[in-house]
Amino acid sequence: MSVISVGQAIVLGAVEGVTEFLPVSSTGHLKIVEGLMGIPVDDHAVVGFSAVIQVGAIAAVLVYFFKDIVRILSAWGRGLRDREERYHHDYKFAWWVIYATIPIVLVGLAAKPLIQGPLASLWVVAGSLIAGSGVMWAADQLGRHKRGEDDTSFKDAMLVGSSQILALLFPGFSRSGATMSTALLLDLDRVAATRLSFFLGIPALTGAGLYELKDALGAGVGAAPLAAGTLVSFVVAYASIAWLLKFVAKHSFNAFVIYRIVVGVLLFGLLGAGVISS
Repeated sequence: MSVISVGQAIVLGAVEGVTEFLPVSSTGHLKIVEGLMGIPVDDHAVVGFSAVIQVGAIAAVLVYFFKDIVRILSAWGRGLRDREERYHHDYKFAWWVIYATIPIVLVGLAAKPLIQGPLASLWVVAGSLIAGSGVMWAADQLGRHKRGEDDTSFKDAMLVGSSQILALLFPGFSRSGATMSTALLLDLDRVAATRLSFFLGIPALTGAGLYELKDALGAGVGAAPLAAGTLVSFVVAYASIAWLLKFVAKHSFNAFVIYRIVVGVLLFGLLGAGVISS
């Protein structure tokens, strides 16, 4: 019998879709909702389920940015065949995404026992939500927002890609929040920082989902809940991406900062009162 029902999977898929690309921590919100529904947040099957339904959100990115992805991959393919094409920014950007994914893959494999064990605690989530808020606020204030997407460099990609490790080790910090904050500190504008976060998330989240699929199925999550959660995640994430890109074009990240602090404080209160288990 599955440790997660289809109904619970639909709820969790919606939470994943809304929060995966907003800088509020999808992992943190999933763990909070799992805790409220009485699902053990540190169960290996549950951790695997959370990684698998991220693939639905990534599929939404692939569909939403289909033309951009085709353009980048086409440039990469031409560059592999023709030396002259290797000076094109899109060709170099494709390699940067690949290189920038290596650090999180290595840390993810090495630290898997910690990630699925002590670091899966809701106490860690609450603290990371608040700590990440401070980083995000500082980055938005200190960043000069003067560089666009075409101005990104190999250094930018590596630093932003490596910052995903913070969210991997400290659920609640937010992968999107970490990458966007790092990009802002490198003086990218908010839209460029958001788009770079999307592109860097594609290989990392897809790889994590595929890697965890066999563990999620083998450890007690049925195929039906996995399918339902992934489908709902895709639909909701697509709408979330469209909204976020319009929002950051005209607004600062302050609303997300305030929201994260409120959620973090409430979570500390719920844990302290014993309403939900860590």
